[in-house]
Amino acid sequence: MSVATSDSVPSVRGALAALSLSTLLSALGTSIANVGLPSMANAFGASFQEVQWIVLAYLLAITTLIVSAGRLGDIIGRRRLLLTGIALFTAASVLCALAATLGLLLASRVLQGIGAAIMMALTLAFIGETVPASRTGGAMGLLGTMSAIGTALGPSIGGLLIAAFSWRALFVLNAPLGLAALVLAHRYLPTDRHLPHAEREGFDVAGTTLLGLTLAAYALAVTVGRGRFGVLNVAWLVAAIVGFGLFSLVESRAASPLIRLAMLREPTLRAGLVMSALVSTVMMATLVVGPFYLARALGLDAAAVGLVLAVGPIVTALTGPPAGRIADRFGARRMSIVGLTGIASGALALSVSPVSLGVAGYVGPIAIITAGYGFFQTANNTTVMSGVDPALRGVTSGLLNLSRNLGLITGASVLGALFAVASSSHDITSASATALAVGMHTTFAVAAMLAVGALAVAGSSAVEVASLRSIGGPP
Repeated sequence: MSVATSDSVPSVRGALAALSLSTLLSALGTSIANVGLPSMANAFGASFQEVQWIVLAYLLAITTLIVSAGRLGDIIGRRRLLLTGIALFTAASVLCALAATLGLLLASRVLQGIGAAIMMALTLAFIGETVPASRTGGAMGLLGTMSAIGTALGPSIGGLLIAAFSWRALFVLNAPLGLAALVLAHRYLPTDRHLPHAEREGFDVAGTTLLGLTLAAYALAVTVGRGRFGVLNVAWLVAAIVGFGLFSLVESRAASPLIRLAMLREPTLRAGLVMSALVSTVMMATLVVGPFYLARALGLDAAAVGLVLAVGPIVTALTGPPAGRIADRFGARRMSIVGLTGIASGALALSVSPVSLGVAGYVGPIAIITAGYGFFQTANNTTVMSGVDPALRGVTSGLLNLSRNLGLITGASVLGALFAVASSSHDITSASATALAVGMHTTFAVAAMLAVGALAVAGSSAVEVASLRSIGGPP
């Protein structure tokens, strides 16, 4: 199916509105629930560790199913599956609001996560079908902006809703937004191509099951124990390694594999996934370290901490659209380098920023990091998705989102644990300002090294792509 020739065409605008709203909803689903955990703990008489699963259940569902959702969209039709995902997310949000017990809320959050996995996997895939190639970067930037807005608005809107109503309003909010996304998607997204049954590839049930179990095991390996790596973490990690080996074996023999392993040998895709995971790990460090450093080391109250933490997502949201247009004009690969350089520079600045500089010494480097992230994310998504086979857009989009999620989970656990160790404290909430400053400097020194590693991957990929082109191979 050909795409429209101009983004002024109403159908293109409508399609982008549907995809943007879907992206916003999936981001809100994560960020808005965190602020309600204390209220939900009181409502259900549950411990903090128990209500943490309200967030983890959603993230685990997304992480384990996002690649499978993308692949299923490639097979049965992306529009049909996206509509199903939006409807499931909306219905599950209503069930969350009506949940009478913690168990029912957790089950509803899993369903909501399944819907979010479908939305996240397919929104990027639809860009190639709805937007002219010359405007791909701008569209990717728009989706990145909507994700950042959802992340930034979640805590603030959530706090207002809880104050005015109750924690149930956090989930009620999704219902009208979900219905609007469903109407827009039904009206404006291009219809699926109907292939004869004989031409359709089969769905890899064995590979899907193994990948889901493997990803769940990894996610549990880095989340259980709240940053303390013990025997249970090792057991889950071993299970993940064994699962990955079995998955690779099954995929190499499957007639219609979930992931064609040859895809991962393509330098642009491989580099894009690795860089996305590394950068997401770095970005999670800002969310893990920031609240404790601002509150304990700089002495800010809760309201001030919230305002400072909102700076990052706001900068990312403002950076997204221009980053997309610049990538369209000067090339996405160059903009990836620019973004990674900004992330590395900002992280390095935080690793040496003295406490005496106060909020300015934190906000300045964070603005550089998040602006760099806006450039990188848009450019990397554009680079990867622009060169992919149309029949594999869904699974490729799923892989991109998976790499991001794995980076976020790893960053929250590994860099969170590093922060605690470097602060020389078993309980961060009781650490001294000096200890927290040391922890922050150490954590962001490691984050800077990860960003430099991503730059090395980008450089290596560029050399490999240039070498393939020189010998007449695929770009």
